[in-house]
Amino acid sequence: MNRCAHALALPVWFGRNWDALADCLADLRRPLAIVVTGWQAYAEASPEEWGIAEEVFSAAARAGGEGLAVLLSLGGSEDPTDTPPRGSDD
Repeated sequence: MNRCAHALALPVWFGRNWDALADCLADLRRPLAIVVTGWQAYAEASPEEWGIAEEVFSAAARAGGEGLAVLLSLGGSEDPTDTPPRGSDD
């Protein structure tokens, strides 16, 4: 949730839960593409949580009249234990 808050510049009232993320995505007023990376490890470790994430992103993309796209990166798998590079948005 912290990565979403930072990367999407969500408002300070963002409650860092799935419902709050869904509300924030519904309130977006500009075209936006969200690229989700490193999701495979998360999906494997927390399949129920990943299912909720898929639902939230899918619903937001379908409802995004202003042009919201959610893309899942299929690139090389990331090691979730790696420390993000300095200056990274992670």
